[in-house]
Amino acid sequence: MAIRTRKSMALIGIGAAAVMGLAACSSDDSDTTAESPATSAASAMTTTESMTTAQTAASAPVGPGCAAYAEQVPTGPGSLEAIAQQPVATAVGDIPVLTTLNAAVSGQLNPDVNLVETLNGGEFTVFAPVDDAFAKVDPATIETLKTDSALLTDILTYHVVPGQIAPADIAGDQTTVQGAAVTVTGSGENWKFNDANLICGGIETENATVYLIDGVLLPPQ
Repeated sequence: MAIRTRKSMALIGIGAAAVMGLAACSSDDSDTTAESPATSAASAMTTTESMTTAQTAASAPVGPGCAAYAEQVPTGPGSLEAIAQQPVATAVGDIPVLTTLNAAVSGQLNPDVNLVETLNGGEFTVFAPVDDAFAKVDPATIETLKTDSALLTDILTYHVVPGQIAPADIAGDQTTVQGAAVTVTGSGENWKFNDANLICGGIETENATVYLIDGVLLPPQ
């Protein structure tokens, strides 16, 4: 009986050792294939950074004049960063190349036409003629706009489209607040709005997307 007991205990010991060995091997295999918490976190950070970079590239302004504008106004009021925090009519007042447009929409050109509250109160896409564009307009026409409120309102609202339209979606006929459409053609950095050329577009404000253009758009008669 004592011999059998010792043999049984020996067999049990061997079996236990084998089970422990298999468990250890299984643990080693798991350690080899599983990611550590640090590796998982690093992978997640890399993915997030890639997505952020892609989103930034997708939302960046486009146009041949964007780099020059960023150099002209790198910081402070009128900078792309500051504009993004302001409603559009307020932003227009800070953009140094839109002084004439600002006067036209804020009641300075014609006291009976003030679109600031309207523009700041919704979501829009704005085709914004720069000062050089207004300089091409016959001075007699500008004088007329100072008293012809209906004509000025027609022209200004012909530069505004309901909703925000990114550069990727801007091509085609865009129906304006005035009622007629502006035809947008082109690709990449080069776009035309009817006959006006893009300077820099896809500029984000708090409630609008702005396209700086080199011509004043006139609604069809």
